Amino acid sequence: MEIQENIINKVANSGLITLNLEDFYHKGERVLYDIKDNLFHGLMLKEKDFRTFIKEHDWAQYQDKNVAIICSADAIVPTWAYMLLANRLQPYANEVVFGGLETLEAVMFAKALGKINPQDYANERVVVKGCGDIDIPVSAYVEVTNLLTPVVKSIMFGEPCSTVPVFKRKD
Repeated sequence: MEIQENIINKVANSGLITLNLEDFYHKGERVLYDIKDNLFHGLMLKEKDFRTFIKEHDWAQYQDKNVAIICSADAIVPTWAYMLLANRLQPYANEVVFGGLETLEAVMFAKALGKINPQDYANERVVVKGCGDIDIPVSAYVEVTNLLTPVVKSIMFGEPCSTVPVFKRKD
């Protein structure tokens, strides 16, 4: 007697929606601009010299790049200096932030996730994909959780075949 079993794909039939945060990753180059290179003797910023640099520097090299501005030296840097850099970078760069590359990633993901319409996920069971080829900042997982919690039926973390429950609405 031959027994034939039907294989049922329970994951495909589960009604889960997988949200892959890698889909929100901006592929543009990341650049760290360290203002320490503009300091006088590594200690302070001289306004006249800095303004000359701002005027003469080739800002087009930052076209479509994502720029994080820091000062890695323990120096006196007035706030307006960062503002001048942002002003010059803005017409060229895709994104400009104050802070390191981690801050840049967090800001970029926050902006990208802010374009999600939470109502697209209303009353759905959502799995936020947990691993992939790109390092996703933890802040992005927190952001998407904050965004979806008010509207979804449930949020899980991981892969549809193996999830960690994060949130389930009590009906």
